[in-house]
Formats: sequence, C-alpha cells, structure tokens
Amino acid sequence: MNEQARQYVEDFMARLIARNPGEPEFHQAVREVAESLAPHIVASPILQKMKVLERIAEPERVIIFRVPWLNDKGEIEINRGYRIQMNSAIGPYKGGIRFHPSVNLSILKFLAFEQTFKNSLTTLPMGGGKGGSDFNPKGKSDNEVMRFCQSFMTELQRHIGQDTDVPAGDIGVGGREIGFMFGQYKRLRDEFTGTLTGKGRDWGGSPLRPEATGYGTCYFAQEMLATRNDSFEGKTVCISGSGNVAQYACQKATELGAKVVTLSDSSGYIHDPEGISSEKLEYVMELKNIFRGRIKEYAEKYPSATYYPGERPWGVKCDIAMPCATQNELNGDEAQALVDNGCICVAEGANMPSTPEAIRIFQQHKLLYAPGKAANAGGVATSGLEMTQNSIRLTWSPEEVDAKLKSIMQNIHSVCVHYGTQPDGYINYVVGANIGGFMKVANAMLAQGCV
Repeated sequence: MNEQARQYVEDFMARLIARNPGEPEFHQAVREVAESLAPHIVASPILQKMKVLERIAEPERVIIFRVPWLNDKGEIEINRGYRIQMNSAIGPYKGGIRFHPSVNLSILKFLAFEQTFKNSLTTLPMGGGKGGSDFNPKGKSDNEVMRFCQSFMTELQRHIGQDTDVPAGDIGVGGREIGFMFGQYKRLRDEFTGTLTGKGRDWGGSPLRPEATGYGTCYFAQEMLATRNDSFEGKTVCISGSGNVAQYACQKATELGAKVVTLSDSSGYIHDPEGISSEKLEYVMELKNIFRGRIKEYAEKYPSATYYPGERPWGVKCDIAMPCATQNELNGDEAQALVDNGCICVAEGANMPSTPEAIRIFQQHKLLYAPGKAANAGGVATSGLEMTQNSIRLTWSPEEVDAKLKSIMQNIHSVCVHYGTQPDGYINYVVGANIGGFMKVANAMLAQGCV
C-alpha cells in the first residue's frame, strides 16, 4: 500500500471511529475492508467524490427496540432487539438474526457490513442487513423461547417484508426460533410470504438450507486446495463449534475424504484422533440439536476422545482448519501454532473468526486463507435460493440446490482469484473478496445517485 492509500485509510478510520465510538468489532471489520480497497479508491476520483465507501459504512437504518416477555414463572423479562439495515443498493436487506448475550450494536453493525459484501459476492440480488437480541435461548424452555420470539417479531414485523428485508437464522436462532417468528409474522400480517428464510421444508423452506453454510465452506476450501493440485483426501481437519455450520462442515469434509478430529462449544473442545465418523456425527447432531447438550458429553460416550475444558482446538495438529464458532476465536498465537503444526489451509465458516494478527500470520506464511465473507457465503446464497423458490411457488430437489450452491461457491472463488492474485502468484483471498464484493455494490450506488 502506498503512502496516499495508507493516509486515506487512517483518515477514513479516524472519522468512522469518532462517529461510532466504543464499537471495536465494527471498527475491525471496516478497517480490514478499507485497507484492501484503499489503493483502488485513491486511484478513482469518482469513488472519492461520491464517498461510496463512506456511505457503505454508514447503515441506511438502525432499529433498536424493547422486547418484554413472560418467563415460565410469570415474571416479566426485558431484552433489547436490533435490526441493522446496512445497504440495499443491489436488493432487499438480507442477513441473519442472532440471539446471544454478547449481541450489541458493534457486533451487529460489523456483521451487517460484512453481509453487504458477502451477499454481493453470491451474485444474487440481496443487500446487507443483520439483527438480533441479547436474549440467551440456552436453558430456556420451548414456551419461553416461543414467547420471546413472538414479542421480538411483534415489533420487527413493522420493518421487514419479502421486498424490503428478509431475515434468516444465525447463532442461537435455528429452525425452532424461525418457526416461532414466522408464525407470529403470519399471524400479525395475515400473509404467507418468503419474509424469513431458514423455514421448515414443509412450509416454504429450501432443501439443503441447514447444510448450506458448512457445505459451502468445504466447497470453497476444495477450490482453494485445487489451486495447489491438492484436495481433502487424506487430510486431518480441525473444526471449532458444534452447531449447524460445524456439523455440516464436518459431514462434507468427511464425505470428501478427510478426517475431522475436533469440535467445540463455549465450554471447551473435544479431540478424537480416530476421527468423527458419520455415526459419531449423528450423535453430535442429536446431542446439540435435540437435547441441547454440551460437547463434553461426546468424550463421555466415546473413549477415543479427550475433552479440554476452557480451551480452543487450534493447538491440535491438522492440515486444514475451519473456524465455525464465532468472531475473534482464533488469535495470533493460535495461528502460529497452526502454522508450526503444518496447517496448509484455513477456511472460515464463522464470521470474522480470525483476529487481524492471525490473518497476517496466515498470509505471511502463504497459507491458503479464506475470509468468512467468501468461504461461508453458501448459507446466505441458499437463503437467496429459498427466496427464489418462494417467489415462484416451487421447490427444487436437494440435488438441484446442491448443484446451484456448488456453482455459486466456485464463482465466488473465481472472483477472489481474479481480484486477489498477487504478483508472486499468491492468492490474497481477503483482497479478492473485498474488491469483488465492493465493485457490484459501488457500481449500483453510483448508478442510483446520492441516496
């Protein structure tokens, strides 16, 4: 980066931080994108004059609301709900809803900002948005979750619609929560539309939507490995998380010939040197999805596994690492441990799971490293396919959806290679994803004027 571009980044970030104090995750996400785009922007008078990046970094609308609900004891509890409608230049706002105690404005703005570029990369007509609440579904009964979801949707329904804003699931929001929210939306609006994605197969959902993020991350990693004439076959894979994304990344990586040896949750991780077979994965899915148990129970059931409380799996020797839990879960020391242990590929199934220091280490050592906005775009891509099926009142077969998903991930990879290939031949997927995602949004904003 030349001095002019560096100065642009520092000036831009100083203004952004002053306008958005106390939002470190949002600052981190914007800086990473600004550093990639700065050389391109300083070379373009029109992008500077029209302040395109400045407008992308400013949400079109921020909605914050109270969510009162009754627990099973009949006591009133109060949470805070959010919806960040970031950018609608290429389509209606699209992005998940997250229920987790850590949810705040900074985290949701970072996610909505990232979502804008991720959705653009899919080539589907979807803008960027994100929402959620500091509500924690863990330990709550089904009735408590239902009452919360109904109260949350009672306010949110005013601001969403199939041509306005189409939310989906995220951390803490699975099929149960989507069902409760959709039911309340339908009840209040008296309409059955594709306003939420991630719905059940029997009531408007798409085949492969639960699998899509994990599968797509593996498809992207497969494309990265192919650039070095390599594949998943015979590789050892470390995966963090044990929710939806991690489960299906584990399933697909195993199908592609790899051995997955770790999964985790917020309490710790398990290491199974024998590999997490399809039978063992079925147990994990039952444990996490039905009984809502903890990953340590895996080690209690399978003697081949060891549970490490309070730790993350990045010290385990592997060829491929797939962080599929949450933001900033992989730091510089852990990145160095992966490098030292011979890891060749890191594909992010979560959003911004690697810290800036970790990313620098991966790139310094020329690892194949894919940021979440590219590698995990399969989830929102399949949500877009669900929207299409809802619009035409048809349901495609799982094979059709899988073929479309794989094609989208291959196209995203090609865009990243096009914009991210460096003079020495190394593919900087961060730069490639940021520029590739930015171009479509920027061109639409330029065409639509100062709005």
